[in-house]
Amino acid sequence: MTSEDTQDEALRILIIDDDEVFGQVLERAFSKRGYEVRVAQNDEDALNTALDFEPDYMTLDLKLEKSSGLNLLPKLVEASPQSRIVVLTGYSSIATAVEAIKLGAVNYLCKPADADDILAAFYKQEGDPDTPLAEKPMSVNRLTWEHIQKVLHENDGNISATARALGMHRRTLQRKLQKRPVRQ
Repeated sequence: MTSEDTQDEALRILIIDDDEVFGQVLERAFSKRGYEVRVAQNDEDALNTALDFEPDYMTLDLKLEKSSGLNLLPKLVEASPQSRIVVLTGYSSIATAVEAIKLGAVNYLCKPADADDILAAFYKQEGDPDTPLAEKPMSVNRLTWEHIQKVLHENDGNISATARALGMHRRTLQRKLQKRPVRQ
């Protein structure tokens, strides 16, 4: 199926993102493409909308205001097993990408992503062996970010337990997590 096929079918998309402006931008973009769109900004609304709306596709923000999209993902898969889910994040890490796929997402995109990027991610069925490899290893700062994300995931998102495991003060860890991840 291609995005051109969806033009005639009025497919449904649920956008789950706590960033109201980003949600509105995606809502307009998908509506212009002929999709029926709903937006949810938290876990409860997302689950209720998924059950009632029965979307064909969902975008899920990894870092919702009061929760992790990784915690919500299995519930969405159970509530709407026919949906293809793409996780979006401004806080990407290898650990969260792997877990998102294991938990049922069909793809994982770093923000900023536009409607075309998202549609391509929904429809991408196969892996691409020709994906270019990084030309240089990750920076120390990026490796640090990846390690923190891994330990955070191992501690089920518990900041205090993660700080203890990393041997750092909880507030220091919170400050590091509030910053966007460093580039490669």
